[in-house]
Amino acid sequence: MEAYVKSNIENGIGTIEFFHPQSNSMPGSQLKNLANEIDELGKNNDVKVIVLKSAGEKAFCAGASFDELISIKDFETGKVFFSGFANVINAMRKSPKLIIARIHGKAVGGGVGIACAADYTFATENAAVKLSELAVGIGPFVIGPVVEKKIGTAAFAQLAINATEFYSAEWAREKNMFQDVYETTEEMDAEIEILAEKLAKSNPEAMFQLKEIFWKGTENWDSLLTERAAVSGQLVLSEFTVNAINKFKAK
Repeated sequence: MEAYVKSNIENGIGTIEFFHPQSNSMPGSQLKNLANEIDELGKNNDVKVIVLKSAGEKAFCAGASFDELISIKDFETGKVFFSGFANVINAMRKSPKLIIARIHGKAVGGGVGIACAADYTFATENAAVKLSELAVGIGPFVIGPVVEKKIGTAAFAQLAINATEFYSAEWAREKNMFQDVYETTEEMDAEIEILAEKLAKSNPEAMFQLKEIFWKGTENWDSLLTERAAVSGQLVLSEFTVNAINKFKAK
């Protein structure tokens, strides 16, 4: 199957689904399409709440596409690529609609950022999380602000520093990255449907005002995340990072 981002609207619930054959990793085109889809549903008056999910049975999102990372040869290209993650996070942050995330499997790097940028996050017991960026010579700079906001500085530092280890879904729930964790996807999906249907019948203006409160203090993130993208865009050019990514791809 080829990569895609698609959405549908039913009974006030807008569902966005993304897929990439390489463990739902994120090349630049996929990030752009995802940010655009979030923007479009946010503007659609028929949508009262958004559910964000990925396809497949294994990883929710493996983060940045290593194939694209290794192809970056200049600073501007690197900055543009990492700005793709910034655009997705900012689209979620600025959407006037509450966003529910469905994390059915492992989330790595940018996948953790997406999980943290949602307003309410459901997961299964298979949804272990890892910030692997430091292990390949970069660092979770772009997604750092949203991860830190969601789980606190100490837990963010733990993930960022111990970059080769997965942390369990239960750990993520204890740190408030996940609000609810279920044994099976079927149980999770049933609960997502219940909450989404309730929100679809709730007062849109009240939900919008709640979201404004939830994200207060992030008004500078358009510029902040762009600055962070520049840091990653520079680091990805280093000999250390190129060698580290190649070793990782060879495993």
